[in-house]
Amino acid sequence: MTATPAWPPQSTPRLFVEQTLGAGPLRIDGPAAHYLVSVMRIAPGDPVKLFDDATGEWLAIAAQVGKRDLVVDVSTCLRPREPVPDLWLCAAPLKKGRVDWLAEKACELGVDRLVPVVTQRTVVDRVKSDRLRSHMIEAAEQCDRTALPALAEAVKLAALLRDWPADRVLFFADETGGLPALDAMRARSGPAAILIGPEGGFTPDERDAIRALPQSVGIGLGPRILRADTAAAAAVSLWMAAAGDWQESRLA
Repeated sequence: MTATPAWPPQSTPRLFVEQTLGAGPLRIDGPAAHYLVSVMRIAPGDPVKLFDDATGEWLAIAAQVGKRDLVVDVSTCLRPREPVPDLWLCAAPLKKGRVDWLAEKACELGVDRLVPVVTQRTVVDRVKSDRLRSHMIEAAEQCDRTALPALAEAVKLAALLRDWPADRVLFFADETGGLPALDAMRARSGPAAILIGPEGGFTPDERDAIRALPQSVGIGLGPRILRADTAAAAAVSLWMAAAGDWQESRLA
């Protein structure tokens, strides 16, 4: 007996849309339409997967295909928006390319919120939020995610510490020494955040201010010096293994 092919096929194009999804017709234009029409050569009757960071992932069928836009019939919710571990990544902005990579990995690894933090040694004077969000969207499309990290406005370190939530632990990468990261993260459950400084690290005054925060915990990330973007990915991975959704008990 011939096996019934999977529907929709694994090769089905998958896109994020800003509109809240639900059953019914949906017009798609702009870059998303260009990708579907000119790159993927979508024709009437072809399936498309859509997600909106709110209601989940939906199956849609192309109904009308023009040169610069198309109309799809959204029909079935394939899966709801995924649960996201309650982890913030607070990181000093980096140079173009490295900060883009950091935004991608924050999405791929399951961070709930990305917070750019301006420190005394931060060399980037402006955060291009639109570009960072675009990189997170591309990562979510490619990695089959149904949720995107929230992207906060850039904030100065002093303001971040001043307004820090009382119920959220702040693990900060302390290049002068700290608790082994995995042990520290396993010992503290609940809402968490990871703070990564710029290339060159925190100044002594900044480090003292962070340590003075009752919720802060200094952590070490091994015997080697890591670049800031590598340190962020490493710390998030450790937290996901220790307290997030990489735990075997949650995947069983």
